[in-house]
Amino acid sequence: MSSEPSNPPYFEPPYFAPPCGPITGWRDGEVVRATGIPYATAGRFQPPVAASDWTASYAATTLSPACPQGPVPFLDDVLGTRYGELPGSEDCQRLSITVPAGLANGEQVPVMVWLHGGSYTSGSGDLAIFDAKSLVSENRVIVVSVTYRLGLFGYLATGTGRPANLGLLDQLEAFRWVQRNIAAFGGDPGRVTAFGQSAGGDSVAHLMATPEAPSLFQRAIIQSAPLGITRGRHKMSRAMGIAAEAVTEDTPMLDVVDIEDHVSQVARKFGLMAAMPFGTQYGHAPLPPESRVEAAWNATAPGIEVLIGHTSGEARLFLPRSPVVSRLGKVPVLGAAAVRAINWAVTEAVYGRAARKFARRHARAGGKAYSYLLSWGAPGNFYRAAHTVDLPLLFGNQQTWAAAGLLKGATWDEIDAVGREMRRLWADFARGDGLGETGGIPGALQYRAAR
Repeated sequence: MSSEPSNPPYFEPPYFAPPCGPITGWRDGEVVRATGIPYATAGRFQPPVAASDWTASYAATTLSPACPQGPVPFLDDVLGTRYGELPGSEDCQRLSITVPAGLANGEQVPVMVWLHGGSYTSGSGDLAIFDAKSLVSENRVIVVSVTYRLGLFGYLATGTGRPANLGLLDQLEAFRWVQRNIAAFGGDPGRVTAFGQSAGGDSVAHLMATPEAPSLFQRAIIQSAPLGITRGRHKMSRAMGIAAEAVTEDTPMLDVVDIEDHVSQVARKFGLMAAMPFGTQYGHAPLPPESRVEAAWNATAPGIEVLIGHTSGEARLFLPRSPVVSRLGKVPVLGAAAVRAINWAVTEAVYGRAARKFARRHARAGGKAYSYLLSWGAPGNFYRAAHTVDLPLLFGNQQTWAAAGLLKGATWDEIDAVGREMRRLWADFARGDGLGETGGIPGALQYRAAR
Protein backbone atom coordinates (compact mmCIF):
# COMPACT_ATOMS: atom_id res chain seq x y z
CA MET A 1 0.00 0.00 0.00
CA SER A 2 1.52 3.33 -1.04
CA SER A 3 2.29 5.88 1.64
CA GLU A 4 1.77 8.67 -0.88
CA PRO A 5 -1.39 10.77 -0.27
CA SER A 6 -4.09 9.99 -2.78
CA ASN A 7 -5.12 12.71 -5.18
CA PRO A 8 -8.46 14.31 -4.34
CA PRO A 9 -11.26 13.35 -6.74
CA TYR A 10 -11.71 15.76 -9.64
CA PHE A 11 -15.20 17.05 -10.36
CA GLU A 12 -16.19 18.91 -13.46
CA PRO A 13 -17.50 22.37 -12.55
CA PRO A 14 -21.31 22.42 -12.53
CA TYR A 15 -22.65 23.48 -15.90
CA PHE A 16 -26.08 24.95 -16.65
CA ALA A 17 -27.69 25.74 -20.00
CA PRO A 18 -30.44 28.35 -19.41
CA PRO A 19 -31.92 30.40 -22.27
CA CYS A 20 -29.74 33.42 -21.35
CA GLY A 21 -26.63 31.41 -22.27
CA PRO A 22 -24.40 28.70 -20.75
CA ILE A 23 -23.23 29.19 -17.14
CA THR A 24 -20.47 27.49 -15.17
CA GLY A 25 -20.89 27.51 -11.40
CA TRP A 26 -18.94 26.07 -8.47
CA ARG A 27 -19.37 23.41 -5.82
CA ASP A 28 -19.56 24.30 -2.14
CA GLY A 29 -20.15 21.21 0.00
CA GLU A 30 -23.86 20.43 0.15
CA VAL A 31 -24.76 23.11 -2.38
CA VAL A 32 -23.86 24.26 -5.86
CA ARG A 33 -23.50 27.97 -6.54
CA ALA A 34 -23.68 30.22 -9.58
CA THR A 35 -22.80 33.76 -8.48
CA GLY A 36 -22.67 37.27 -9.89
CA ILE A 37 -24.90 36.61 -12.92
CA PRO A 38 -25.98 39.81 -14.73
CA TYR A 39 -29.76 40.04 -15.05
CA ALA A 40 -29.97 43.65 -16.27
CA THR A 41 -27.90 46.64 -17.28
CA ALA A 42 -28.56 50.37 -16.89
CA GLY A 43 -26.86 53.70 -17.24
CA ARG A 44 -26.90 55.95 -14.18
CA PHE A 45 -30.45 57.18 -13.46
CA GLN A 46 -31.78 55.07 -16.35
CA PRO A 47 -34.38 52.28 -16.18
CA PRO A 48 -32.87 48.80 -16.48
CA VAL A 49 -32.98 46.68 -19.58
CA ALA A 50 -32.64 42.91 -19.55
CA ALA A 51 -29.05 41.73 -19.89
CA SER A 52 -28.18 40.49 -23.38
CA ASP A 53 -27.90 36.76 -23.92
CA TRP A 54 -24.44 35.23 -24.40
CA THR A 55 -23.02 32.23 -26.26
CA ALA A 56 -19.68 31.49 -24.56
CA SER A 57 -19.90 29.92 -21.12
CA TYR A 58 -20.28 32.54 -18.36
CA ALA A 59 -18.10 31.82 -15.32
CA ALA A 60 -20.50 32.53 -12.44
CA THR A 61 -17.81 32.26 -9.79
CA THR A 62 -17.50 35.82 -8.44
CA LEU A 63 -19.84 37.35 -5.85
CA SER A 64 -22.08 40.21 -6.98
CA PRO A 65 -20.67 43.68 -6.24
CA ALA A 66 -22.62 45.93 -3.89
CA CYS A 67 -24.32 49.11 -5.01
CA PRO A 68 -22.03 51.97 -3.83
CA GLN A 69 -22.93 52.94 -0.26
CA GLY A 70 -21.62 54.62 2.86
CA PRO A 71 -20.68 52.88 6.13
CA VAL A 72 -23.28 52.13 8.82
CA PRO A 73 -21.10 51.50 11.90
CA PHE A 74 -23.92 50.72 14.33
CA LEU A 75 -25.26 48.01 11.99
CA ASP A 76 -21.78 46.51 11.66
CA ASP A 77 -21.66 46.23 15.47
CA VAL A 78 -25.13 44.68 15.70
CA LEU A 79 -24.79 42.27 12.76
CA GLY A 80 -21.06 41.60 12.88
CA THR A 81 -20.58 42.82 9.32
CA ARG A 82 -17.74 45.00 8.07
CA TYR A 83 -17.93 47.92 5.68
CA GLY A 84 -16.41 47.16 2.28
CA GLU A 85 -16.88 43.39 2.49
CA LEU A 86 -17.87 43.45 -1.19
CA PRO A 87 -16.55 45.87 -3.82
CA GLY A 88 -18.90 48.68 -4.82
CA SER A 89 -20.03 49.15 -8.41
CA GLU A 90 -22.87 50.89 -10.20
CA ASP A 91 -22.96 47.79 -12.42
CA CYS A 92 -24.60 45.86 -9.58
CA GLN A 93 -27.67 44.33 -11.22
CA ARG A 94 -26.50 40.78 -10.50
CA LEU A 95 -28.00 37.72 -8.87
CA SER A 96 -26.55 34.61 -7.27
CA ILE A 97 -28.14 31.17 -7.16
CA THR A 98 -27.70 28.52 -4.45
CA VAL A 99 -28.88 25.04 -5.48
CA PRO A 100 -29.04 21.81 -3.42
CA ALA A 101 -26.34 19.39 -4.55
CA GLY A 102 -27.57 16.19 -6.15
CA LEU A 103 -30.81 17.28 -7.81
CA ALA A 104 -32.04 14.55 -10.12
CA ASN A 105 -32.41 15.16 -13.84
CA GLY A 106 -35.79 16.75 -14.43
CA GLU A 107 -36.37 17.44 -10.72
CA GLN A 108 -37.91 20.86 -10.07
CA VAL A 109 -37.82 22.35 -6.58
CA PRO A 110 -39.33 25.52 -5.09
CA VAL A 111 -37.51 28.80 -5.72
CA MET A 112 -37.09 31.54 -3.10
CA VAL A 113 -35.95 34.95 -4.37
CA TRP A 114 -34.29 37.03 -1.62
CA LEU A 115 -34.42 40.85 -1.52
CA HIS A 116 -32.09 42.21 1.17
CA GLY A 117 -32.88 45.07 3.53
CA GLY A 118 -30.89 48.11 4.59
CA SER A 119 -33.27 51.10 4.44
CA TYR A 120 -32.84 51.22 0.65
CA THR A 121 -29.34 52.65 1.20
CA SER A 122 -27.15 49.76 2.39
CA GLY A 123 -26.68 46.02 2.08
CA SER A 124 -26.12 43.64 -0.81
CA GLY A 125 -27.47 40.26 -1.87
CA ASP A 126 -24.16 38.42 -1.47
CA LEU A 127 -23.16 39.58 2.02
CA ALA A 128 -21.97 36.61 4.09
CA ILE A 129 -24.75 37.13 6.65
CA PHE A 130 -27.27 36.31 3.88
CA ASP A 131 -25.65 32.98 2.97
CA ALA A 132 -28.52 30.67 2.05
CA LYS A 133 -26.52 27.42 2.31
CA SER A 134 -28.38 26.05 5.36
CA LEU A 135 -31.81 27.04 4.07
CA VAL A 136 -31.07 25.34 0.73
CA SER A 137 -29.35 22.17 1.94
CA GLU A 138 -31.80 21.43 4.76
CA ASN A 139 -34.97 22.04 2.77
CA ARG A 140 -34.18 21.23 -0.87
CA VAL A 141 -35.14 24.64 -2.22
CA ILE A 142 -33.25 27.01 -4.53
CA VAL A 143 -32.47 30.52 -3.28
CA VAL A 144 -31.78 33.40 -5.67
CA SER A 145 -30.16 36.43 -3.98
CA VAL A 146 -30.69 39.72 -5.81
CA THR A 147 -28.49 42.83 -5.69
CA TYR A 148 -30.12 46.05 -6.88
CA ARG A 149 -29.58 49.82 -6.94
CA LEU A 150 -29.90 51.78 -3.70
CA GLY A 151 -30.11 55.35 -2.40
CA LEU A 152 -29.54 58.12 -4.93
CA PHE A 153 -28.63 55.50 -7.53
CA GLY A 154 -31.99 53.75 -7.24
CA TYR A 155 -34.68 55.47 -5.20
CA LEU A 156 -35.25 59.18 -5.65
CA ALA A 157 -37.03 61.19 -8.34
CA THR A 158 -36.09 64.82 -8.99
CA GLY A 159 -38.00 67.72 -10.45
CA THR A 160 -35.85 67.62 -13.56
CA GLY A 161 -37.23 64.25 -14.57
CA ARG A 162 -34.87 61.76 -12.98
CA PRO A 163 -37.00 58.63 -12.42
CA ALA A 164 -37.88 57.07 -9.06
CA ASN A 165 -38.08 53.36 -8.17
CA LEU A 166 -35.10 52.30 -10.30
CA GLY A 167 -34.18 49.68 -7.69
CA LEU A 168 -37.74 48.34 -7.81
CA LEU A 169 -37.51 48.14 -11.61
CA ASP A 170 -34.22 46.25 -11.18
CA GLN A 171 -36.01 43.74 -8.95
CA LEU A 172 -38.73 43.23 -11.55
CA GLU A 173 -36.05 42.44 -14.13
CA ALA A 174 -34.53 39.91 -11.71
CA PHE A 175 -37.87 38.13 -11.31
CA ARG A 176 -38.33 38.08 -15.10
CA TRP A 177 -34.87 36.54 -15.38
CA VAL A 178 -35.85 33.88 -12.85
CA GLN A 179 -39.05 33.03 -14.72
CA ARG A 180 -37.14 32.60 -17.97
CA ASN A 181 -34.05 30.79 -16.72
CA ILE A 182 -34.49 29.06 -13.35
CA ALA A 183 -35.78 25.74 -14.75
CA ALA A 184 -32.27 25.08 -16.08
CA PHE A 185 -31.00 25.09 -12.47
CA GLY A 186 -33.70 22.69 -11.24
CA GLY A 187 -36.11 25.39 -10.12
CA ASP A 188 -39.87 25.36 -10.63
CA PRO A 189 -40.98 28.67 -12.21
CA GLY A 190 -44.52 27.89 -11.02
CA ARG A 191 -43.40 27.82 -7.36
CA VAL A 192 -41.51 31.08 -6.86
CA THR A 193 -41.62 32.86 -3.51
CA ALA A 194 -40.46 36.47 -3.15
CA PHE A 195 -39.06 37.05 0.34
CA GLY A 196 -37.35 40.01 1.90
CA GLN A 197 -36.67 41.72 5.22
CA SER A 198 -37.06 45.41 6.17
CA ALA A 199 -36.63 47.43 2.94
CA GLY A 200 -36.54 44.06 1.14
CA GLY A 201 -39.91 43.15 2.64
CA ASP A 202 -41.21 46.60 1.69
CA SER A 203 -39.99 45.88 -1.85
CA VAL A 204 -41.85 42.57 -1.96
CA ALA A 205 -45.05 44.29 -0.83
CA HIS A 206 -44.72 47.00 -3.47
CA LEU A 207 -43.86 44.56 -6.24
CA MET A 208 -47.27 43.06 -5.42
CA ALA A 209 -48.85 46.37 -6.50
CA THR A 210 -47.69 45.77 -10.10
CA PRO A 211 -50.09 43.89 -12.41
CA GLU A 212 -47.29 41.55 -13.51
CA ALA A 213 -46.57 40.26 -9.99
CA PRO A 214 -48.71 37.06 -10.00
CA SER A 215 -46.97 35.89 -13.18
CA LEU A 216 -43.54 36.41 -11.53
CA PHE A 217 -44.11 34.88 -8.07
CA GLN A 218 -46.93 32.92 -6.48
CA ARG A 219 -46.02 33.49 -2.82
CA ALA A 220 -44.59 36.33 -0.80
CA ILE A 221 -42.92 36.43 2.62
CA ILE A 222 -42.80 39.99 3.95
CA GLN A 223 -40.51 40.29 6.98
CA SER A 224 -40.45 43.41 9.15
CA ALA A 225 -41.50 45.77 6.36
CA PRO A 226 -41.88 49.39 7.60
CA LEU A 227 -45.29 49.70 5.94
CA GLY A 228 -46.42 52.14 8.63
CA ILE A 229 -44.16 54.87 7.19
CA THR A 230 -44.65 54.35 3.45
CA ARG A 231 -47.64 56.67 3.02
CA GLY A 232 -47.77 60.45 2.89
CA ARG A 233 -44.12 60.79 1.83
CA HIS A 234 -44.63 63.11 -1.15
CA LYS A 235 -43.43 66.34 0.52
CA MET A 236 -40.41 64.65 2.03
CA SER A 237 -39.43 63.02 -1.26
CA ARG A 238 -39.87 66.34 -3.09
CA ALA A 239 -37.61 68.15 -0.61
CA MET A 240 -34.99 65.40 -0.94
CA GLY A 241 -35.26 65.53 -4.73
CA ILE A 242 -34.46 69.25 -4.71
CA ALA A 243 -31.41 68.60 -2.53
CA ALA A 244 -30.27 65.87 -4.92
CA GLU A 245 -30.34 67.99 -8.08
CA ALA A 246 -26.61 68.64 -7.74
CA VAL A 247 -25.88 65.01 -8.61
CA THR A 248 -25.45 64.41 -12.35
CA GLU A 249 -24.58 61.49 -14.59
CA ASP A 250 -20.95 62.60 -14.31
CA THR A 251 -20.65 63.06 -10.53
CA PRO A 252 -17.95 60.65 -9.25
CA MET A 253 -19.46 57.55 -7.64
CA LEU A 254 -18.12 58.17 -4.14
CA ASP A 255 -19.23 61.81 -4.28
CA VAL A 256 -22.78 60.59 -4.96
CA VAL A 257 -22.55 58.50 -1.78
CA ASP A 258 -21.39 61.55 0.21
CA ILE A 259 -24.20 63.73 -1.18
CA GLU A 260 -26.71 60.98 -0.34
CA ASP A 261 -25.97 61.53 3.36
CA HIS A 262 -26.72 65.26 2.97
CA VAL A 263 -29.96 64.48 1.13
CA SER A 264 -31.00 62.19 4.01
CA GLN A 265 -30.57 65.06 6.48
CA VAL A 266 -33.20 67.04 4.56
CA ALA A 267 -35.78 64.42 5.60
CA ARG A 268 -35.25 64.90 9.34
CA LYS A 269 -38.01 67.45 9.81
CA PHE A 270 -40.59 64.94 8.53
CA GLY A 271 -40.76 62.91 11.75
CA LEU A 272 -40.92 59.12 11.89
CA MET A 273 -40.84 58.77 8.09
CA ALA A 274 -37.28 60.11 8.16
CA ALA A 275 -36.21 56.81 9.76
CA MET A 276 -36.23 55.53 6.15
CA PRO A 277 -35.85 58.60 3.92
CA PHE A 278 -35.28 56.67 0.70
CA GLY A 279 -37.88 54.24 -0.59
CA THR A 280 -40.54 53.49 -3.16
CA GLN A 281 -42.45 56.46 -4.57
CA TYR A 282 -46.09 56.15 -5.59
CA GLY A 283 -47.19 57.56 -8.93
CA HIS A 284 -43.86 56.69 -10.56
CA ALA A 285 -43.36 53.56 -12.68
CA PRO A 286 -44.06 50.79 -11.90
CA LEU A 287 -46.33 51.93 -9.03
CA PRO A 288 -49.81 53.50 -9.18
CA PRO A 289 -50.64 56.78 -7.41
CA GLU A 290 -50.89 56.44 -3.64
CA SER A 291 -54.69 56.78 -3.80
CA ARG A 292 -54.88 53.65 -5.98
CA VAL A 293 -52.31 51.37 -4.34
CA GLU A 294 -54.92 49.49 -2.26
CA ALA A 295 -56.89 48.72 -5.42
CA ALA A 296 -53.68 47.56 -7.12
CA TRP A 297 -52.91 45.22 -4.22
CA ASN A 298 -56.48 43.90 -4.24
CA ALA A 299 -56.22 43.13 -7.96
CA THR A 300 -53.20 40.83 -7.50
CA ALA A 301 -54.26 39.31 -4.16
CA PRO A 302 -56.02 36.19 -5.50
CA GLY A 303 -52.82 35.12 -7.29
CA ILE A 304 -50.33 35.49 -4.41
CA GLU A 305 -50.28 33.75 -1.03
CA VAL A 306 -48.73 35.91 1.71
CA LEU A 307 -46.88 35.33 4.98
CA ILE A 308 -46.32 38.72 6.64
CA GLY A 309 -45.12 39.70 10.07
CA HIS A 310 -42.55 41.28 12.31
CA THR A 311 -40.55 40.82 15.49
CA SER A 312 -41.95 41.68 18.90
CA GLY A 313 -39.20 44.21 19.60
CA GLU A 314 -38.42 45.78 16.21
CA ALA A 315 -37.67 49.22 17.65
CA ARG A 316 -35.04 47.89 20.08
CA LEU A 317 -32.52 47.95 17.23
CA PHE A 318 -32.82 51.73 16.98
CA LEU A 319 -33.55 52.79 20.59
CA PRO A 320 -29.90 52.84 21.79
CA ARG A 321 -29.21 55.55 19.18
CA SER A 322 -31.74 57.89 20.85
CA PRO A 323 -30.18 60.07 23.60
CA VAL A 324 -33.61 60.49 25.23
CA VAL A 325 -34.22 56.74 25.40
CA SER A 326 -30.68 56.11 26.64
CA ARG A 327 -31.22 58.53 29.52
CA LEU A 328 -34.63 57.03 30.28
CA GLY A 329 -33.19 53.53 30.42
CA LYS A 330 -30.87 54.56 33.26
CA VAL A 331 -33.73 55.69 35.52
CA PRO A 332 -34.16 53.07 38.30
CA VAL A 333 -37.27 50.86 38.13
CA LEU A 334 -39.35 53.11 35.86
CA GLY A 335 -36.68 53.38 33.16
CA ALA A 336 -37.00 49.79 31.95
CA ALA A 337 -40.80 50.06 31.83
CA ALA A 338 -40.55 53.31 29.84
CA VAL A 339 -38.19 51.71 27.30
CA ARG A 340 -40.58 48.75 26.93
CA ALA A 341 -43.48 51.14 26.32
CA ILE A 342 -41.55 53.13 23.69
CA ASN A 343 -40.43 49.93 21.99
CA TRP A 344 -44.03 48.68 21.80
CA ALA A 345 -45.40 52.00 20.51
CA VAL A 346 -42.76 52.45 17.79
CA THR A 347 -42.87 48.78 16.76
CA GLU A 348 -46.65 49.00 16.37
CA ALA A 349 -46.58 52.33 14.52
CA VAL A 350 -43.93 51.39 11.97
CA TYR A 351 -44.45 47.62 11.58
CA GLY A 352 -47.23 45.90 13.51
CA ARG A 353 -50.51 47.62 12.70
CA ALA A 354 -49.69 48.05 9.02
CA ALA A 355 -48.64 44.39 8.65
CA ARG A 356 -51.87 43.09 10.19
CA LYS A 357 -53.91 45.51 8.07
CA PHE A 358 -52.08 44.32 4.93
CA ALA A 359 -52.90 40.69 5.76
CA ARG A 360 -56.58 41.40 6.47
CA ARG A 361 -56.99 43.44 3.28
CA HIS A 362 -55.26 40.72 1.26
CA ALA A 363 -57.61 38.06 2.66
CA ARG A 364 -60.71 40.17 2.01
CA ALA A 365 -59.54 40.66 -1.60
CA GLY A 366 -59.51 36.91 -2.18
CA GLY A 367 -55.93 36.04 -1.30
CA LYS A 368 -54.60 33.70 1.37
CA ALA A 369 -52.62 35.49 4.08
CA TYR A 370 -50.92 34.59 7.34
CA SER A 371 -49.72 37.01 10.02
CA TYR A 372 -46.75 36.06 12.21
CA LEU A 373 -44.98 37.46 15.27
CA LEU A 374 -41.36 36.47 15.98
CA SER A 375 -40.52 36.79 19.69
CA TRP A 376 -37.17 34.97 19.96
CA GLY A 377 -34.13 36.87 21.18
CA ALA A 378 -30.76 36.16 22.78
CA PRO A 379 -31.25 35.68 26.55
CA GLY A 380 -30.26 38.74 28.57
CA ASN A 381 -29.43 40.78 25.47
CA PHE A 382 -30.81 44.34 25.32
CA TYR A 383 -31.78 43.85 21.67
CA ARG A 384 -33.70 40.63 22.29
CA ALA A 385 -36.30 40.25 19.47
CA ALA A 386 -35.11 43.39 17.67
CA HIS A 387 -35.33 44.29 13.98
CA THR A 388 -32.98 41.93 12.02
CA VAL A 389 -33.13 39.06 14.57
CA ASP A 390 -34.77 36.93 11.86
CA LEU A 391 -31.62 37.11 9.71
CA PRO A 392 -29.33 34.80 11.74
CA LEU A 393 -32.23 32.36 12.05
CA LEU A 394 -32.64 32.14 8.28
CA PHE A 395 -29.10 32.67 6.99
CA GLY A 396 -25.44 32.40 7.58
CA ASN A 397 -23.55 30.21 9.98
CA GLN A 398 -21.77 30.35 13.30
CA GLN A 399 -18.68 31.92 11.75
CA THR A 400 -20.43 34.74 9.90
CA TRP A 401 -22.52 35.69 12.94
CA ALA A 402 -19.82 35.24 15.60
CA ALA A 403 -19.25 38.99 16.10
CA ALA A 404 -22.93 40.04 16.08
CA GLY A 405 -23.88 42.09 19.14
CA LEU A 406 -27.47 41.08 18.41
CA LEU A 407 -26.73 37.49 19.47
CA LYS A 408 -24.55 37.97 22.57
CA GLY A 409 -25.90 35.73 25.33
CA ALA A 410 -27.10 32.93 23.04
CA THR A 411 -25.12 29.83 22.06
CA TRP A 412 -25.03 28.85 18.40
CA ASP A 413 -26.87 25.64 19.30
CA GLU A 414 -29.74 27.75 20.71
CA ILE A 415 -29.78 29.97 17.64
CA ASP A 416 -29.62 27.05 15.22
CA ALA A 417 -32.36 25.08 16.98
CA VAL A 418 -34.83 27.92 16.38
CA GLY A 419 -33.26 28.65 12.99
CA ARG A 420 -33.83 25.12 11.68
CA GLU A 421 -37.51 25.34 12.59
CA MET A 422 -37.89 28.77 11.00
CA ARG A 423 -36.07 27.70 7.82
CA ARG A 424 -38.35 24.66 7.61
CA LEU A 425 -41.45 26.82 8.09
CA TRP A 426 -40.38 29.29 5.39
CA ALA A 427 -39.58 26.43 3.00
CA ASP A 428 -42.89 24.66 3.71
CA PHE A 429 -44.68 27.87 2.80
CA ALA A 430 -42.59 28.23 -0.38
CA ARG A 431 -43.34 24.62 -1.29
CA GLY A 432 -47.07 25.29 -1.06
CA ASP A 433 -47.64 22.68 1.64
CA GLY A 434 -50.18 24.84 3.47
CA LEU A 435 -49.62 26.08 7.01
CA GLY A 436 -53.04 25.34 8.51
CA GLU A 437 -54.99 27.97 10.42
CA THR A 438 -52.45 28.50 13.22
CA GLY A 439 -48.99 27.27 14.13
CA GLY A 440 -45.47 28.30 14.89
CA ILE A 441 -42.32 27.51 16.85
CA PRO A 442 -42.89 27.12 20.61
CA GLY A 443 -41.46 30.06 22.51
CA ALA A 444 -40.21 31.76 19.34
CA LEU A 445 -42.84 32.41 16.63
CA GLN A 446 -46.60 32.23 16.21
CA TYR A 447 -48.70 32.68 13.08
CA ARG A 448 -52.38 32.62 12.21
CA ALA A 449 -54.41 32.83 9.02
CA ALA A 450 -55.84 36.29 8.38
CA ARG A 451 -59.55 36.79 8.06
